[in-house]
Amino acid sequence: MINCIRKNKHHHQPPPPKTETPRRTFWREDAVLNDYTRESSLLGRAVCSLEGREPESKYPLRSGDLRRDRPDAGQGHVPAGLKCHPDQEHLIYPLGCTVLIQAINTNEQKFLHGHGNNVSCMTISKSGNYIASGQVTFMGFKADIILWDYKKNELMARLSLHKGKIEALAFSPNELYLVSLGGPDDGSVVVWSIVKKDAICGSPAAGLNVGNATTMVFSRCRDEMFVTAGNGTIRVWELDLPNRKIRPTECQTGQLKRIVMSISMADDDSFFYVGTTTGDVLKVNPKTKLMADTGPKKDKYSLGVTVIRCLKMGGLLLGSGAGLLVFCKSPSYKPIRKIQLQGGVTSITLRGEGHQFFVGTEESHIYRISFTEFEETLIASCHFEAVQDIVFPFGTAELFATCAKRDIRVWHTMSNKELLRITVPNMTCHGIDFMKDGKSIISAWDDGKIRAFAPESGRLMYVISNAHRIGVTAIATTSDCKRIISGGGEGEVRVWQICGHTQKLEEALKEHKSSVSCIRVKKNNEECVTASTDGTCIIWDLVRLRRNQMILANTLFQCVCYHPEEFQIITSGTDRKIAYWEIFDGSVIRELEGSLSGAINGMDISQEGLHFVTGGNDHLIKVWDYNEGEVTHIGVGHSGNITRIRISPGNQYIISVSADGAILRWKFPFAS
Repeated sequence: MINCIRKNKHHHQPPPPKTETPRRTFWREDAVLNDYTRESSLLGRAVCSLEGREPESKYPLRSGDLRRDRPDAGQGHVPAGLKCHPDQEHLIYPLGCTVLIQAINTNEQKFLHGHGNNVSCMTISKSGNYIASGQVTFMGFKADIILWDYKKNELMARLSLHKGKIEALAFSPNELYLVSLGGPDDGSVVVWSIVKKDAICGSPAAGLNVGNATTMVFSRCRDEMFVTAGNGTIRVWELDLPNRKIRPTECQTGQLKRIVMSISMADDDSFFYVGTTTGDVLKVNPKTKLMADTGPKKDKYSLGVTVIRCLKMGGLLLGSGAGLLVFCKSPSYKPIRKIQLQGGVTSITLRGEGHQFFVGTEESHIYRISFTEFEETLIASCHFEAVQDIVFPFGTAELFATCAKRDIRVWHTMSNKELLRITVPNMTCHGIDFMKDGKSIISAWDDGKIRAFAPESGRLMYVISNAHRIGVTAIATTSDCKRIISGGGEGEVRVWQICGHTQKLEEALKEHKSSVSCIRVKKNNEECVTASTDGTCIIWDLVRLRRNQMILANTLFQCVCYHPEEFQIITSGTDRKIAYWEIFDGSVIRELEGSLSGAINGMDISQEGLHFVTGGNDHLIKVWDYNEGEVTHIGVGHSGNITRIRISPGNQYIISVSADGAILRWKFPFAS
């Protein structure tokens, strides 16, 4: 069953390569997608714009910086990663290795750059003057905590003690201290002085006979008390500043053994509440360290209580792993009001006193909810799986479509709104293309079918069953809208004739020995080129339906492009080299070193053929001069492997997509 969700509506060769001249280094200016909602990451993704700043330069940009224009929403995997600033006008959330500040009303964005790896946790001080963010890193290496000045939007201090991962962070109520909790490879809790920007003391976070501590909350009234909790452990800590010690006391829960997922402190410090993987809530007195009550006794919350928030008006907001948002009260903890959201809840953040709040989910959705009506409004969304392809309709940059896992989504480029979502459950879409007349979206699926959808309604128009034996891995259409060329996992290239309501196989071209990764068609529809992971690119005659030329290289080809004058093609793949080839005889003209690390997965060329762009596993966007073979601009923004990249019609934007679900829009530096 296919579900559709409709939203508001002459022949020359380039000169020999020049010797490289030293390039200036810059930092990226602006552009990202926001991802934010699961256990270590980001949450939705929504395209947003921003005028960039030059952050602390840890990652160089060469020869000019690409300017990120807007990202798509993202924050889905960081627990409690979505925060509403105390000024009630901004949302703050992690976006890969960046912290993003977004105005709620205007959607204006600012980026805090500094982390060398994905942000794993984040917190804001009570006044909103400080933001602290922690990251993950490789085992055995130091994981940084960065203290940010919110008003200046700049880095104040970099705190390094923990190894591997920062699990949680919390500010004291008077902003004297910051407490950090290390991940499973570190296992320590450290108290930092905000004024001195140095560690005061530390201790192992959990006892020898219990599991790791994974969450933490500070007292709302005292600067000397905080609570940690995790697998079989709930500890109340007291700070002894004169002796530079922190002393823990284990809370007693009787016969109950629980793994804690979330924690929240009451405003008066009378009690704190913990949510567990079992789906119940424990209420604990921090003074006596005894459990006061627990519930619900029956009908526990499915997939655990992932988020818990105390309200000043009394009662609790709970979010479950099954996507249920609940308002309840002690001691029964039964739902008084509830909403079913899409994806497990990962964040609940209050705006002001809680009259309005924002919720982030695992499926990259951000909802705004009014407490009085208790009805949700979706304000941002994006892919929560690796994005496989991106394509523009012919001749317009107003819209573009992306596909990831089971979804195809159509986006409005300027407003960053999702216009249409097409879902095929339990399937994976590997590629998409618009027919030139704009009347259908053609998609390639892992079940071996080619599906065509109406681009306005999302209605299924036709299905070509058994198109390929091992899934359809690449797809392209001809400009006369009469043919579809598809590539499969088994290496076959098939030409399909589309006539009204009938679809007929014209020819199966069996030359490739491995999956077809990319297909491009000549403007006159008489020739196409296919790239394959068997190390060959084949140029096909679409009139005689025979091979014209074969290109061989010691690589797994991932992408291929025709030069607009169609006398050369450029290719790239896992050998990190960009190669220029002569179409006439298949000879190599030039090879460039495309990347210092990682395969190149995506490539596109401008309409005039003067520049092309690449992206790949080094997470960098590179703009190249076609004739000189040199990089002119580099953009840093992605935190995952870039899977595909496109230049918009009119050369105004670059859209790049990546394996972490991000969609980034960049200003093309050589706009027409």
